[in-house]
Amino acid sequence: MYISLARKYRPKRFADVAVQSHVSNTLKGAIARGRVAHGYLLCGPRGVGKTTLARVLAMALNCENKTEDGEPCGVCTSCTRIWTGATSLDVVEIDAASNRGVDDARDLRERAMYAPSGDNHYKVYIVDEAHMLTREAWNALLKVLEEPPPRVVFVFATTEPQKIAQAAAPVLSRLQRFDFKRIGPADVRARLSAVLADENVEATPDALAMIARAADGSMRDALSLTDQTLSLGEGILTAERVREALGLIAEDEYLAIFDLIAARQAGAIFPAVARLVDAGADLGAFLGGLADIFRAALALALGDESGGLAELSDRTREALIEREGKLTAGDLLRMLSSITELEPRFRRSGQQQMLVETMLVRFALMDRTVSLEEVLRGLGPDDGGSEDSDDRAAPRTPRPRAPSPTSAPARP
Repeated sequence: MYISLARKYRPKRFADVAVQSHVSNTLKGAIARGRVAHGYLLCGPRGVGKTTLARVLAMALNCENKTEDGEPCGVCTSCTRIWTGATSLDVVEIDAASNRGVDDARDLRERAMYAPSGDNHYKVYIVDEAHMLTREAWNALLKVLEEPPPRVVFVFATTEPQKIAQAAAPVLSRLQRFDFKRIGPADVRARLSAVLADENVEATPDALAMIARAADGSMRDALSLTDQTLSLGEGILTAERVREALGLIAEDEYLAIFDLIAARQAGAIFPAVARLVDAGADLGAFLGGLADIFRAALALALGDESGGLAELSDRTREALIEREGKLTAGDLLRMLSSITELEPRFRRSGQQQMLVETMLVRFALMDRTVSLEEVLRGLGPDDGGSEDSDDRAAPRTPRPRAPSPTSAPARP
């Protein structure tokens, strides 16, 4: 049976978890030094390794051959069962989205009282989507989290820790909290490159950059999107293939809109947007992509040729460099601000096409920012003249002042 890339390449060791070294090193050190806490709260966006690290922690606590520095072996019977998600006496995963009530919490509390299956084992309860637990459920868990049975560890994973703070603030003081980082495009590309090399699939840099940008900081999403793209066919993984499989908007469309705005061709905006709509493009995704192009152009206008352009394909990067100077940094900044202000109400609007059209037309008709150097360069001799002109060089004769009137002496 086929196993998805996200499951097949799920890390088995702390060192294999991308980017989250501040979490993995702390957990590994706690195991090596015998300072394992009774409760952990793992917070962060989706697909960044929260549940994966919870499983690796459970593997390390119950591994039959773990190393001195706290790494699990990943191959023993206990590690294999935990990694594959098979039934284990000592590790229980709970989906709080469907087991969120007070009765579920009481059941969990009662099960935690049973001892682990072995003398050197730990009972580990991994509660995913923990923010879905009700206030009553958290209250039922307060006592067991404050005074847990020996060799019992609770791991709560959530994407919305603020909801836990609102529903059960006292819980936070009973858990060690770790905040996971979003995974940057460079780390996503590096991981995808290694995975595809193991799969004997060749991929172009532009294709990997496109998948990394679409994943939006989630390694799991990046692997799932890669799986989806590979299902389209065999051969080299190209940018065109990724665009076709994921239904992404071609970067040429963004550049065409950029050119229309720079040339102030407001009337051509309507057919350009209509072409996107006819192709079934998501206008919300279009706004995000256009903002990325404007952001890269702004970085280029401000002298940054690395960070702002790093996430774009080589072809788009070269195209923006050729267009440098067509829009000033001030204009690009105003346009980015307009897109940012539009996005919150764009999702709720029933006239999304009209909102996009009016915004782009406003960009095309917008008064352009003019620098002081351009103003001075445009001044002619009659307007400003030069410092060597005769009028400025000739001294002016001072005009004599009229004598001030004096008052007549008063008569005696």
